[in-house]
Amino acid sequence: MPHDVQVRVRYAETDQMGVVYHSNYLVYFEIGRTEMMRASGICYADLEARGYVLAVTESSMKHRGSAKYDDLLTVRTWLREVTKTRLRFEYAVMRADETLTAGHTVLAFLSRADDMRPVRAPTDAHAAAIKACEPV
Repeated sequence: MPHDVQVRVRYAETDQMGVVYHSNYLVYFEIGRTEMMRASGICYADLEARGYVLAVTESSMKHRGSAKYDDLLTVRTWLREVTKTRLRFEYAVMRADETLTAGHTVLAFLSRADDMRPVRAPTDAHAAAIKACEPV
């Protein structure tokens, strides 16, 4: 199931035209991803304490509309694909029912103890991700 989190656009996230600067949507994606993972029982801070890091290896977004200062946005996040070493998330950033930006990220599990090399996800995190994954 998708996970929703609300974000209010701050003035610092806008450009001179008064719209959200494009790179800030990646920040919104991260908020959505982090909160979805937390709700699914996977906490970034716990993973890091255990020596794992999730690194973004791919990102993409398509803009269909513009968010503006003080807009209340919903970041809808889906976990679409889980492998032993990677997670693929998809996102929709919406104002009311209008999708303003859609995109995806792929994250790889890395080990701090092994010079930040790709590793298999911890068994518990992998199981929680499988449970949270929504098939395409």
